[in-house]
Amino acid sequence: MSTMSISGQARPTDIEAIKQVVAAVEHSQNNELPDEFVALFRADAIWTTGHGKRLFGREAISTFTHQVLPGGMRDTTVTFEVEHILFIRPDVAAVKVRQVYRNPDGTEDVGTPLFVMAEEEGRWRLTACQNTGVLSGD
Repeated sequence: MSTMSISGQARPTDIEAIKQVVAAVEHSQNNELPDEFVALFRADAIWTTGHGKRLFGREAISTFTHQVLPGGMRDTTVTFEVEHILFIRPDVAAVKVRQVYRNPDGTEDVGTPLFVMAEEEGRWRLTACQNTGVLSGD
């Protein structure tokens, strides 16, 4: 998919900053960098993993990520593409992402995460995120 849509009031600098956060998520996962990944979140963030594990706060997200990320991407790569940005307020955005894991056997697992981000002190941070898989055929 190559089309991104934007709803609500947005400045080009905010759109680019949000895309950079999504790119940093991709980079930190592909390179198995849990500290880089965790630094993208607000201290009080909420993260629900693709398997439904609910994590409350950066500390819980950090503990989980340090357990699963090292070695978790062995022979696998992931890409993230921003599909839609809805600016709820000028400093809050809901970001729909297309996530594709490419496995060693050539198969792909597709996800459709929702990242709610908030801008604080000039920096966009992950605030409330839900990682959702896509059933085949959808």
